[in-house]
Amino acid sequence: MLQITSSKNPAVKHVCALRDRRTREKERLTLLEGYRELSRGNEFGMEIKEVFFCPEMFLGENEFPLLDKLAGAGAKLAQVPAHLMTKMTYRDRPEGLIAMAVMKEHKLSALAHKPNSLYIIAEAVEKPGNLGSILRSADAAGADALIICNKCTDIYNPNVIRASTGALFSVPIAEAGTEETIEWLKENRIKSLAATPHTDLIYTEADMTQSVAIVVGTEQHGLSACWLDRADIAVRIPMLGKIDSLNVATAATILLYEAARQRKWKPKG
Repeated sequence: MLQITSSKNPAVKHVCALRDRRTREKERLTLLEGYRELSRGNEFGMEIKEVFFCPEMFLGENEFPLLDKLAGAGAKLAQVPAHLMTKMTYRDRPEGLIAMAVMKEHKLSALAHKPNSLYIIAEAVEKPGNLGSILRSADAAGADALIICNKCTDIYNPNVIRASTGALFSVPIAEAGTEETIEWLKENRIKSLAATPHTDLIYTEADMTQSVAIVVGTEQHGLSACWLDRADIAVRIPMLGKIDSLNVATAATILLYEAARQRKWKPKG
């Protein structure tokens, strides 16, 4: 186990450099911060390369057993003082743990399909917090996967990881273009269900017990014409006030939970 005390240490500089998306994508490395992210990342197969820790910032008693587990899986450990941990982390209140982990590939061709599956498709979602919240809801509602079309944000952005509360690791993910995704849905006989205010069908009246992919669009403009024109089912969420649209993560959550309700809340496995 190493002890690092200088801000000029290459490892400290490396962690700080990974805040930049271009560096993350070039090196295929991302940052995990806090006990929950590290434990869930390890649980769901993330390869954690190096862990930096500061015991005086720990929030509980589980951090040292986790460090032992990560070291046993091959991660390098390095202890740092509080001022360096504060420099390395992106949270306002550091929890004393930050790690470098290998980013996974997320190809649509590798996504498994089974009968009566439930998918959520996010088209060109820009805000990391929204993408993380959609992942969190997908996990909670028992979705089989999230497909990101025409991505506008890095799924390994630290704010996506934080907002997902670890669901980034538990929910299968694929990244693809719209045409590739539509073709994949057709090949696997999965109905696409588009959320739009421009239809009469209320979302609770649509059949979500079949194999279905719920499609939500950008924060500002909603779904593209391509998805709206070619969706198998178009539904709307009633808006009873003066505002004409919902936050994309909120809309996704409502639709996912309606699908879960129709499926009688049966947990996977």
